[in-house]
Amino acid sequence: MIDSLQQLRQVYPEPKPRAVIKQLARLDVHCRRFVGLAPFLVLATVDKDGRVDASPRGGAPGFVRIIDDVTLHLPDAFGNNRLDSYANIVQSGRCATIFFIPGMDETLRINGRALLRNEPELLARFQGERHTPRVVVEIRVEEAYLHCAKALMRSRLWSPDNRIERSTFPSMGQMIKEQSGSPEPAETQEQMLARYVNEL
Repeated sequence: MIDSLQQLRQVYPEPKPRAVIKQLARLDVHCRRFVGLAPFLVLATVDKDGRVDASPRGGAPGFVRIIDDVTLHLPDAFGNNRLDSYANIVQSGRCATIFFIPGMDETLRINGRALLRNEPELLARFQGERHTPRVVVEIRVEEAYLHCAKALMRSRLWSPDNRIERSTFPSMGQMIKEQSGSPEPAETQEQMLARYVNEL
């Protein structure tokens, strides 16, 4: 078992200088372009007791708004109302994100402070969207880091050959029914997609 940084460094060599110097404290032109083109990110948060959560977020490219070189605004969207990420942000004020652009194997990591904002004048800036958000996550950038392509290359994430037919997997409704033991009929994939028409 490895339980100290010294032990860890006995297993792994020091990082190459390039891996260290590419970490920025603000968004440069490349980070800003990456955020502007990304339709998907993973938002990681932590509560006051150290319990971690990671949640997918998506929208049209540019759905995360760049306010300046150290500030991003991530609007909410219809979800399940568990509010795991938001509760964690209220408790810890921290978040980490990884942005993805389909077809591009590099990713962008942005870590920093986070707070929830719901001032009417701020929410009004999103009125052109399909759904006006109820809250906006303000991310104050502390670290911005372009990840190399290795992980997505290994996974071949964007390869058409890696896609599965959705019908080979149970519907979300069927999986939840089996996991929960609910006596209610399972929602079919078609019913779920029809319901999502107004919720996306």
